[in-house]
Amino acid sequence: MPVNRFIVIVLDSVGIGEAPDAAAFGDVGCHTLGNIAHAVGGLHVPNMAALGLGNIAILEGVRPQRQPAAAYGKMAEVSAGKDTSTGHWELMGIHLQQAFPLYPNGFPPEVMARYEAESGRGWLGNYPASGTEIIAELGEEHMRTGKTIVYTSGDSVFQIAAHEEIIPVEELYRICRVAREILRGPHEVSRVIARPFIGRPGNFERTANRHDFSVLPPQPTVLHNLKAAGLMVYAVGKIEDIFAGQGITQAVHTQSNMDGVDKTVAAMRQQHKRGLIFTNLVDFDAKFGHRNNAAGYANALVEFDQRLPEIVAALAPDDVLVLTADHGNDPTTPGTDHTREYVPVLISGAAVNPGVNIGVRSTFADLAATIADTLGVAPPPQGVSFKSMIFD
Repeated sequence: MPVNRFIVIVLDSVGIGEAPDAAAFGDVGCHTLGNIAHAVGGLHVPNMAALGLGNIAILEGVRPQRQPAAAYGKMAEVSAGKDTSTGHWELMGIHLQQAFPLYPNGFPPEVMARYEAESGRGWLGNYPASGTEIIAELGEEHMRTGKTIVYTSGDSVFQIAAHEEIIPVEELYRICRVAREILRGPHEVSRVIARPFIGRPGNFERTANRHDFSVLPPQPTVLHNLKAAGLMVYAVGKIEDIFAGQGITQAVHTQSNMDGVDKTVAAMRQQHKRGLIFTNLVDFDAKFGHRNNAAGYANALVEFDQRLPEIVAALAPDDVLVLTADHGNDPTTPGTDHTREYVPVLISGAAVNPGVNIGVRSTFADLAATIADTLGVAPPPQGVSFKSMIFD
């Protein structure tokens, strides 16, 4: 049966066990899904279990299937890094040879001096922090002074928080564009992120007007090849931001995981052109992994699993659904950073041979190679197709 579309859904940070090089990243023992399952006394995700999630790794509460409904396996990351951009870029076929710079002690004086001069705003903070915590700490002073709140994390990010009544969203985006141009060369962080919020001291709340200003992928990805061949690349969630719009034919942004599912299903029903629907569901990472909230993370997995039958029901006979991730973020570990892990991959659809174990893939890029091979476009720079394993 010919394949017309791939629907790739990235469950952001849903890793499935420490990678072979986890020690180099300080992540020995990390296992996002496994440790969450243990922490909550077992995961209840029967729909992902039916696809074969429990066949990839031992997970409390997730029973392995004798006849999984999907092909299944896991993939290791090759690129230097464990951040969002690096993971997504590798999923789409390129390897990052040099890690993005990190700033555990904040950004250097020369960067911050240029930022203040060129943005026209002073700054507060400039240290690694949880976004919600630094807003709680500095939000009142920000509202009084009009200075932006600048912070980073274990990722290569320059984040700028501002109250929407003090600095309107479009002005915040302008400031982020200024910062993006400053952060080039040796200080070229992966992303500059606008983090608007509302509310009053003691009750601040971040809004859905977040926007990421990413660097361009260093090489063309399979997205470029799909677009160049006249195929659809429909981006849902922060995919457009991660790829800086490169290789995207149409995009829609989302406010939550469930909004992302809604918009993915709507695209599946409305966008019938040959190509790719590519979705990121960020809440697992942003709301629970980075906040060490294992119970909340487990609930988010259950919530997604309950929507999975709706996604499957929206598949056309010539569609292929892929569930995967971009890195780990084990909420049971002391830190709040991403973790270097394998990512699961579940591939289903009428054309897919169910129950096939694609094994342990040596790079995320094998997914991109498989998409290119199946849809008949030029292959990406990296990756080995497993098309012959999952299709007759």
